[in-house]
Amino acid sequence: MEERPLAKENTEQSNQCRTQSRESWPNGLERVREVAKKDKEVRFTALLHHGTVDLLRDSYSRLKKKAAPGVDGVTWREYGEGLEGRISDLHGRIHRGCAT
Repeated sequence: MEERPLAKENTEQSNQCRTQSRESWPNGLERVREVAKKDKEVRFTALLHHGTVDLLRDSYSRLKKKAAPGVDGVTWREYGEGLEGRISDLHGRIHRGCAT
């Protein structure tokens, strides 16, 4: 069988680790960030699938807990009451393209 050459973007190195984890494998948004840094002219047309419930939950947990309330007057703690429902609703609105 004839061996095919590697695709342009592929490298001859194997993956560092066979499992996907934050420590050893960049997630989708990290890969997008890398591409954007390398090529300022690149245009991304399909990024919505990166907006996951897990990403929203992680983003909430990284916010400053003592920060001032948002424009809606809701504090970090108040938003956290019923967090899973709020995140699920926000995720749905993002993917439907709805503001409310």
